[in-house]
Amino acid sequence: MYKYGCLNPISKVGTDNFTADYVLTEDINEAEAILVRSAAMHDMEFSDKLLTVARAGAGVNNIPLDKCAEKGIVVFNSPGANANGVRELVIASMILASRDIIGGNRWVQENKGDENISKTMEKAKSKFAGTEIKGKKLGVIGLGNIGVIVANAASALGMDVVGCDPFISVNNALHLSRKVQLVNDRADIFKTCDFITVHVPLIDDTKEMINKDTIATMKDGVIILNFARDLLINENDVADALESGKIRCYATDFPTPKIANTKNVIAFPHLGASTEESEDNCAVMVVNQVMDYIENGNIKNSVNFPAVDMGKPQFAGRLAVLHRNLPNIISKLTTACGEAGINIENFISQSRGEYAYSLLDIDKANAADAAAKIAGGEGVLKVRVIK
Repeated sequence: MYKYGCLNPISKVGTDNFTADYVLTEDINEAEAILVRSAAMHDMEFSDKLLTVARAGAGVNNIPLDKCAEKGIVVFNSPGANANGVRELVIASMILASRDIIGGNRWVQENKGDENISKTMEKAKSKFAGTEIKGKKLGVIGLGNIGVIVANAASALGMDVVGCDPFISVNNALHLSRKVQLVNDRADIFKTCDFITVHVPLIDDTKEMINKDTIATMKDGVIILNFARDLLINENDVADALESGKIRCYATDFPTPKIANTKNVIAFPHLGASTEESEDNCAVMVVNQVMDYIENGNIKNSVNFPAVDMGKPQFAGRLAVLHRNLPNIISKLTTACGEAGINIENFISQSRGEYAYSLLDIDKANAADAAAKIAGGEGVLKVRVIK
């Protein structure tokens, strides 16, 4: 019997996928798996029982990845599960930014007591005239799960779409519309596009990539959309550009006190993935990943350990070893099995930065002796007997 805990409400559509071998516990210290959405985990202490943390969403800023890795705790997320929810909000925001729909609606609310509203609105509506998105040029920076489908949707709506992602995956490249033009440098997007939308992770290269210098290269009246991370922009520089009119509108899912009090901002309280469908999809994905890891040792969509998948165990036993990416450590694993009289039937080891993961299918079940010998080795973080 395995125990899991939830730090946030998790969709029942997902948790219902847990088999009868899994039970919910209120005591997080008893859990082998923790499911989380937005709860902050950086100050938490993790018990030795904890095997995995699963984020029902894409961002993992609320999880101490290195701390988890050092304790041999695999952190999963659910990339792409909420992509459609974000795509729809981005497309809606482009239209809201192009046409002053919000201002027009506000006018109606302010004048709803006017008995002649049907006449006065004909004079007032010119203040809310906007532009269409068809035929405009959209730059998509970051062609991951969300960026690709945003680019495809915008292209289908008649926009001229340019994408930039030097690290686009083969899978995403195959799903990208042939109408989308690719460029190698995001500077090309800054210089030429009417709309710019960013869908990249927050790393040193992308932090505050929209700033006074890059804004200066943009077209006058550019519309910028940020539904990825708040720190991708320098908020003071964006606010100044909004005040001057250089940026026509800034649409974001991450309001700050500065941005929320700046004119020509359309901001939402982090609603991108706040749909029933997105929450269900994320929960289903992470629950399946947790069960596959606990029962079979397979890792898919981890953010702190490499992907390794050997399917279900086909031999008498299976050992799972989370370890540092050090020289000679593989030979030490195989030596430990040999000294325990165990033959390795199948073996996969993958690394990711300073961490690595090895799965060993062996001819002996419940090989606690070999596991104990491996666990005492240098650089070994956690060893499990899967079967």
